Amino acid sequence: MKKYLRLYSAFFKASLIADLEYRANFLTRIATDIFWYLAQIVTFETIYRHTNLIGGWTVEQMRVFLGVLFVVDAFYMILFHDNLDRMSERVRKGELDLLLAKPVNSQFMLSCQRLGTAMIGNLLIGTSWLVWSLSQLPDFQVLNLFWLLVLIPSGLLVVYSCRFIFSSTAVIFTRSENLMYLWFQLYKLGMRPDSIYVPWLRILLLTILPMAFIVSIPARSLLFVPDYALFAWAIFWSLGLLYVSHLFWKFALKFYSSASS
Repeated sequence: MKKYLRLYSAFFKASLIADLEYRANFLTRIATDIFWYLAQIVTFETIYRHTNLIGGWTVEQMRVFLGVLFVVDAFYMILFHDNLDRMSERVRKGELDLLLAKPVNSQFMLSCQRLGTAMIGNLLIGTSWLVWSLSQLPDFQVLNLFWLLVLIPSGLLVVYSCRFIFSSTAVIFTRSENLMYLWFQLYKLGMRPDSIYVPWLRILLLTILPMAFIVSIPARSLLFVPDYALFAWAIFWSLGLLYVSHLFWKFALKFYSSASS
């Protein structure tokens, strides 16, 4: 564990230096994500001008939902996005050869070598929005924040594991950009409360395609009576998907032919 923590520290320093080398791009990335946050907020605020409930969620509860979404998305963008987004390119250029030769877990190296330091500002903005939205709830229980310490990491693991599985197909097919469109559509399903979907789709999002665990379940822990069985199911699925992503990675490597061969 200490070895991986030291690597993370080194990765962070190297990533920060690399990002600050192009400061205009650094600031542009922050501004782009802020615009995305504003687009989500404006969309729901506009809808709630014409209705009081969406899938049983009030406007105050939906603001909390968006706050959790912003925080989970920011963590994902900081820790994993840049690495997984470049997976196909690294396979084609032969960079995977060097990573496989290193005495460290190749999945870890591919997933965490580059950190999106520009997104740290977005994390602060998302956290601020979440705190503000919670302050607007008259009956909010502060103790419910405890569940976020477990469920936000669980949601983050679900995002990472699913995206890693999709990205790993680049090892098999060399180019798998088109499969990423499928991933983004699945991710969009998790960016909305699960209760707005028809029953069969909601069941699907809680089982085979567990996108509901990304935001809906953590947000429910803050807003509604705790469902301990559902929370345990979320933890089980997140750890199970992480293990499945590892198995799929080992399976994909069987199809890998070195770029130098």
